[in-house]
Amino acid sequence: MDLLKDKVVIVTGASRGIGRCIATRAAQEGAHVAFSDIRVDENMISLEKEINELGVKGKSYVSDASKHEDSQIFVDEVIKDFGRIDVLVNNAGITRDSLLMRMTEEQWDMVINVNLKSVFNLTKAVQKYMLKQRSGSIINLSSVVGVGGNAGQANYAASKAGIIGFTKSVAKELGSRNIRCNAVAPGFIETDMTKTLSEDVIKEWYEKIPMKRGGSPLEVANVVLFLASDLSSYVSGQVINICGAMQT
Repeated sequence: MDLLKDKVVIVTGASRGIGRCIATRAAQEGAHVAFSDIRVDENMISLEKEINELGVKGKSYVSDASKHEDSQIFVDEVIKDFGRIDVLVNNAGITRDSLLMRMTEEQWDMVINVNLKSVFNLTKAVQKYMLKQRSGSIINLSSVVGVGGNAGQANYAASKAGIIGFTKSVAKELGSRNIRCNAVAPGFIETDMTKTLSEDVIKEWYEKIPMKRGGSPLEVANVVLFLASDLSSYVSGQVINICGAMQT
């Protein structure tokens, strides 16, 4: 359908999981994709190859999204290599789960920096280019945990809730320049990480979900695709739950 034909899309933390699916889905719809991760590995190399084989330009960058200077350098390099930035997908994220009584300051700071500060870093870096273009779509990966909280994930929930507040504020600040900002809040998504969970834990999750199953990375990527494309040209400042009605 070429929903993103010739648009330039940035995806952070894209080498695996949901981020990888978002990057390949954008490329399938005609986008040129710049993506980052914290280190070079086989996943990064194979994703760059996969994107280029789709007939669009794909390029990987080593960058730590939690570091302000790294993020600015990354975005400036994308401008040099691609000429413009139409879509930013802030996907980079980690978990360091622990009950609050056992949570260390290091666990708190690490999750806040990678999950929340990275969104500030990248958004600030692309803002000046999108303002000049008077167009752009920024999509932030939050979580249903950021909407409803979850025991043992106070740091993660705080970071993802912060993303929601940030998203709504940016949408109001930049809307007059035709720059949209939205968030998606995935629920239980089946990735390599969830495959390590026991059958009992997975069954317990399914019982909480009205649709009685987990979601797939593709189901998240398709919602991100909608928000990146002109199909959502009047959608901004919103949080879309992708959770099978778990958070309703």
